[in-house]
Amino acid sequence: MALDPGDSPGFLMWHVTLRWQREIAAALAPLDLTHVQFVLLATTWWLNTRGEPPNQLTVARQAGTDVKMTSQVIRKLEAKSLIEREVDAADTRAKLLRVTDHGAAVAQRAITAVEATDAAFFGSVADPKALLAILRPLANPPPPVTG
Repeated sequence: MALDPGDSPGFLMWHVTLRWQREIAAALAPLDLTHVQFVLLATTWWLNTRGEPPNQLTVARQAGTDVKMTSQVIRKLEAKSLIEREVDAADTRAKLLRVTDHGAAVAQRAITAVEATDAAFFGSVADPKALLAILRPLANPPPPVTG
């Protein structure tokens, strides 16, 4: 027997995700960033602050995004003067990424806006640590068993 949609975890997750994405998009709009642009800019900025000049593959893996899409979005961030790409001397096929000073300022403002949006959105959750404990294994499933 089929579940009522309100009893379906997948259906509820879908609605929660849509609502959260709308709120994040509204928070990022004044900064002229889409959600994926924010994720890739913030990821690159975070890696840069740890002394890493990441390539696009490293950023895509860290962000959990498709490599080709990441390349396209990085080009848009570069066109906005938020990120610079330079050829990696160790692998001339790869591009190393560096957030510009302007990009770092935008990234920090965007992170603040997203964190405030998250705090407001998830503020009604009675036990935030329990929510994180539920979400972590769903976000990072174990590797498939082979053999």
